[in-house]
Amino acid sequence: MTTITTRTVDYPADGLTMTGHLALPAGTGRRPAVLIGPEGMGLSDVERRRADALAELGYVALAFDLHGGRYLAEPQEMLARCMPLLADPDRMRGIGHAALDVLRAEPRTDPDRIAAIGYGTGGAVALELGRAGVDLRAIGTVNGLVTGRPGEAGNIRCPVWAGVGSEDPIMPPAQRSAFTAEMQGAGVDWRLTVYGGALHAFHHPPVDHPTVPGVGHHPRHAERSWRDVLALLAECLPLAEGPGA
Repeated sequence: MTTITTRTVDYPADGLTMTGHLALPAGTGRRPAVLIGPEGMGLSDVERRRADALAELGYVALAFDLHGGRYLAEPQEMLARCMPLLADPDRMRGIGHAALDVLRAEPRTDPDRIAAIGYGTGGAVALELGRAGVDLRAIGTVNGLVTGRPGEAGNIRCPVWAGVGSEDPIMPPAQRSAFTAEMQGAGVDWRLTVYGGALHAFHHPPVDHPTVPGVGHHPRHAERSWRDVLALLAECLPLAEGPGA
């Protein structure tokens, strides 16, 4: 395992002071970089560990914040913040752009080689960056199959991979169909992986607080979805490419 360094980074977004988790790989050269967006509850050790794992592979990784340093364990509080956010593409883009600015400002980041991945609300933010025309190498979203404003998917300039559980009541078949129709209609290079028998947030380890209905961990598919994310990055953001490799 390579030696990585980590630190918290504070930055403004959505009228709040966000606290992200930045993980840097060993060495000194510029590296490809990945934004990581959390589920609606907010940034937790789950996303921090994913950022660390990517840094161990050789990526600069920033797990970004949604709620001003807070983790919203109470479902109604989480929904009260996330539902208006998910209905407002400009707010999601503001959160994503602020995190992207932090990642680009890191000297270890190669600004021409950045991908965005996310889970739930964080995945929706990643997609909105694509719809805003941000130059990303790849977008990956698990559970966050939220459609955008008409026509804006045509601004996506990179491959999109999405994953969802077959039994997810929050992202049901009709939502999947709307998302895939949007991607296909815009000519996006897209893929959708449906994980059989999985509920919403199947990738997330069990939590010790109440959750919204339809959430459940699926250990096998959690591992598979992470491998699928790594495969997306290996294809679109190869570590052997460019300066600092």
